[in-house]
Amino acid sequence: MGNGEKGTNERKIFGISWNVFLLGIVSFLNDMSSEMISPIVPSYLTDVLGEGKLISGSIMGAIESMSSLFKVAFGYVSDRFKKRKAFVFIGYALSTLAKGALAFTRSWWDFLTLRALDRIGKGIRTAPRDALIAESSEKGKSGKSFGFHRMMDTLGAVAGPLVAIGILKLLEGLPVEKAYRYVFLLSAVPGLISLLVILLFVKDRGAEVKKKITGISTLRDRNLQLFLAVVALGALGRYSYAFTLWKAEELGYTVVQGMAFYALFNTIYALSAYPIGIYSDRLGKKRMITAGFAVAALASLAFAYARDLATLVGAFALYGLYIAIEDTVPRAYMADLAKDYEKGTIIGAYHTVFGLFVLPASVIAGYLWKTYSLTYSFLFSAAMNLLALVLMLLVPER
Repeated sequence: MGNGEKGTNERKIFGISWNVFLLGIVSFLNDMSSEMISPIVPSYLTDVLGEGKLISGSIMGAIESMSSLFKVAFGYVSDRFKKRKAFVFIGYALSTLAKGALAFTRSWWDFLTLRALDRIGKGIRTAPRDALIAESSEKGKSGKSFGFHRMMDTLGAVAGPLVAIGILKLLEGLPVEKAYRYVFLLSAVPGLISLLVILLFVKDRGAEVKKKITGISTLRDRNLQLFLAVVALGALGRYSYAFTLWKAEELGYTVVQGMAFYALFNTIYALSAYPIGIYSDRLGKKRMITAGFAVAALASLAFAYARDLATLVGAFALYGLYIAIEDTVPRAYMADLAKDYEKGTIIGAYHTVFGLFVLPASVIAGYLWKTYSLTYSFLFSAAMNLLALVLMLLVPER
């Protein structure tokens, strides 16, 4: 049975399958949980735990990259056993536990260990979840499904910082460190609700794939390998979100004001991800990915030279649009290229390549920040994205 038939026969809501809708709800809740803590993490590292710029930048990069080695492995395992839901549940459960436990950290090592556990959870769930989305989508509409999922994920990211701001306002009389710890603890609540949704309502689709695994033939395609090289280059220009908040702090804005900028970024992301997914199905995913690298370069240049509020707001808006394209369209592109029996493996390969190059990206950005200034960190990113754009032009149309 092809994924078009599955999507057609399954109950739909908002023009997408019920399964994709439920996975969107799960991501909304989980990202609300994650983004309740994300805006305070940079300040927690530097102000509470007292870590320096290079270590803080490297830790943030390590956190982003930590899950990469697990993504292709668990994508392959979920292909082998034709079970997606179990890996999705385990991955989200580990992340929920790790986020709540941050309330008890006392050193950068404790912090990194728990954030690593969170990222391992992400590594376990990501490829099986994306494969499940692909298997639950109508043929030719993978961009729409992934766009909806990224939109829901990012609406959670909009809600998370706002909830955190509300909590911090309520706890205004407490020492900053104690308030941060309460936010960490409360972030586990939406994560626990998302686990119930997975357990009770999400349905597996992997068992409907009848073919045996006969090899990862798609990965031998030279054009796919070229695209993965583009992904690697683009990832070198993908600095952690923490650098954007450090830029706002450098310009004199408080942590709470930084949360407002971060909410703006996520709002732009949420509003654009779904239409980007739909238009990528119509206009071509290669064109949309290429445009994304151009937007990324513009966002980096705006952050590099931001000296006033208007430029900084524009930078966060461009950053939101860039991440919406980069987090949506390549997943759908890889899902379209993958054969039914290896969707988890192929999508996992994309995530792994991307994740492996995100770590050096933030380490380089941290080094440039420490040695020169944040301006050079963003200029490096702009250069990498422009190189990725040029290389993307060499990838043949599909």
